[in-house]
Amino acid sequence: MESLPSLEPDLLVATCGHEDRILSRNSAWEQHFGGGSSLWSALPPPDRELAERNVKEALGGSLVTHALFMVPSRHRDIPSPVLLHFLPVPDAHSGRIAAVTITGEILAEPTTWTESQTQRHRMETLGRMTMGMAHDFNNLLSGILGHLELWKLELSPSASERLHLDTIEKAAVSGADLISRIQRYIRKEARSTFEPLQLNTLVEDCIQFTRPYWYNEPRRQGIHIETTLLAGRLPDIQGSRAELRDVFVNLILNAIHAMPEGGRITVSTGVDEEGIRIDVSDTGTGMPEDVARRVFEPLFTTKGSEGNGMGLAVAAGTMREHGGSISVQSAPGEGTRFILRFPTPRDTKPTEATLPDAVTDPAEVRPRTILVVDDEDMVRKVICRLLEVKGHRAVGVSSAHAALDCLDDEAWDLVLTDQGMPGMTGRELAHQLRKRRPHLPVLLLTGDTDIDVNPAEINRVLTKPFRIQDVETIIQSLT
Repeated sequence: MESLPSLEPDLLVATCGHEDRILSRNSAWEQHFGGGSSLWSALPPPDRELAERNVKEALGGSLVTHALFMVPSRHRDIPSPVLLHFLPVPDAHSGRIAAVTITGEILAEPTTWTESQTQRHRMETLGRMTMGMAHDFNNLLSGILGHLELWKLELSPSASERLHLDTIEKAAVSGADLISRIQRYIRKEARSTFEPLQLNTLVEDCIQFTRPYWYNEPRRQGIHIETTLLAGRLPDIQGSRAELRDVFVNLILNAIHAMPEGGRITVSTGVDEEGIRIDVSDTGTGMPEDVARRVFEPLFTTKGSEGNGMGLAVAAGTMREHGGSISVQSAPGEGTRFILRFPTPRDTKPTEATLPDAVTDPAEVRPRTILVVDDEDMVRKVICRLLEVKGHRAVGVSSAHAALDCLDDEAWDLVLTDQGMPGMTGRELAHQLRKRRPHLPVLLLTGDTDIDVNPAEINRVLTKPFRIQDVETIIQSLT
């Protein structure tokens, strides 16, 4: 039997300096991009301009990752997708960016693969791209949440302003949790830490959260959408508030999308012989049987470019994590009903909805001197400012090498470092720190949901985005 070709793509590598000077490129790069006077001569003009902009950004000190280009191929009738990363390379003496190293891989599958192998490769490729973009989104959300916290701490917003800030914060936190669940979905992981929840309160919160979409905006367009909650008595369950909130919000938004001329959304909750049941119904256009059968498949969407096909797939995964299920009933012209099932907790009785407990302010704490290491300028600056507002002295550097260079400048109480950095990762930095300062605590920040660390070198791991109070609690426990 003939063996299959290797599934590992060739790594494309090129290095360029200022003024478009080509310093090096390997044979794989020349095979796909050519060996002419420009690195980008094989690309069509729009992609060429984008690549040149990415190089300029990297020469300015920014890390540009997961840039996708379609490269015309001499071996295929269609262009080959190439995923590139632009890494700034600092001068060893001055620290200024002297060059940019560009690495990439061809994402196209060999033509000799079977259909199942091709599908598997595409899903693996999608997974790699999604995991990389999730890391970048977590960095962006860290900046957003950090600045929201600064606004609240420094500017004393009014009650009206705080309402808007809380709404933005809630959306950012939900977005971060969605990214986390997509990461776990790709790895087929399950979440194990839940909290007591009252589903009626959560559903009502989601209806109010989506009010601008089913009331304000349609009303301006002369469209009337009515949303009603028929709440029965429910027992508390153990679950993830953010994950289930995203499920209900997604179902409500889908219902709105299905009623372009207006209609009625009804959410009903109750307990029957099979356990807890929550129905989300609409009077919209409905779905044919072949569509309803596939709505929970990853990447399946009927919204064209407006949908990504992951919302209901993630919702189904969330319900499985909670020991429940989600199903759909629909027909063209007859609306759609999503049915969510949760197991009834043992030894519990139905209770009325309760509000969450108020959060108390932490006591005053001793200030520390903290070294912050992160190559993302926005994230580094907001972390430093948040630490300063908490009374600490924070010094930020943009690389692990810079952190090692200034290690002897201060009597540091703690090093707070990002994981994914060019040149040296946070784990590698922690390894070097242990050699020079064996007792200096290290807190690792990461945009990933699962990362293996050596507990002898890294004291704690915190996932981006994070709350400053979480950082504060860790600082007090480590120093």
